[in-house]
Amino acid sequence: MADEYKNPFRELDKKLLEAPPEMRKKVMSDIAIAKFIMDMAVLITSNYSSLLTGLFRTNKRN
Repeated sequence: MADEYKNPFRELDKKLLEAPPEMRKKVMSDIAIAKFIMDMAVLITSNYSSLLTGLFRTNKRN
């Protein structure tokens, strides 16, 4: 029974293989696109609070 059990943590010590250059390039491109989308989302959503404050603010007339 003990011979059949394979410890997955022992696999972490083995040498890692390099990814093919075209796969590496595609992954890095996908990461760059995801980072760009997250940055754009932050730019769009960061102004919501000031936009809503300005929208609902009433000016008192003297």
